[in-house]
Amino acid sequence: MLAAVPPGCRTALDVGCGDGLLARKLAARAERVTAVDRSPEMLRQAREAGPPRNVTFIQADYLDGPSLGVHDFVTAVAVVHHAPFAAAITGLTRLLAPGGRLVVVGLARNHTLLDWVISGCGLPASRLYARLRGGRRGPAGMPVRDTELHWGEVRALARRLLPGCRFRRRLLWRYVLVWDKPATAPGTAPGTGNGGS
Repeated sequence: MLAAVPPGCRTALDVGCGDGLLARKLAARAERVTAVDRSPEMLRQAREAGPPRNVTFIQADYLDGPSLGVHDFVTAVAVVHHAPFAAAITGLTRLLAPGGRLVVVGLARNHTLLDWVISGCGLPASRLYARLRGGRRGPAGMPVRDTELHWGEVRALARRLLPGCRFRRRLLWRYVLVWDKPATAPGTAPGTGNGGS
């Protein structure tokens, strides 16, 4: 995730920031970081952890519209499966400045025999990770929801909604999507667009 931050990143947005761990790490890579979550409990934990000065925590829902502005780098970890996939991706891309980068770490479920085999190979790592975290799936109080989409559905939707995105399957039933928003709208000459407003 941190390696994907573009050089010279001015503003980063961490959607569904939870306890603020990623936002605090992003603070070393971006001039300003905005971290949003719908959960008051998660934001309380994030603020109590003592965020750096260039991190602001806000209670908000990224699906509510453009009130969060646009950013050079947008992250969403274990967020998109809490809403219909297309609506979630559309909401995230709306928060991305032209030329910005979106990174999504999401969850998918097994559907085919190959899915089960691949996931089975990651089971030892999953068990070790759970043991190290005391059996918890995330920070205490974090809203948890299982995903409805399987690997093939996520991949197909991502490629349709985010043309040119990079899709990688990872351990622990996770995938990583990386997408760079075009600097100008298709058919628009540089310098003639609306500047992302």
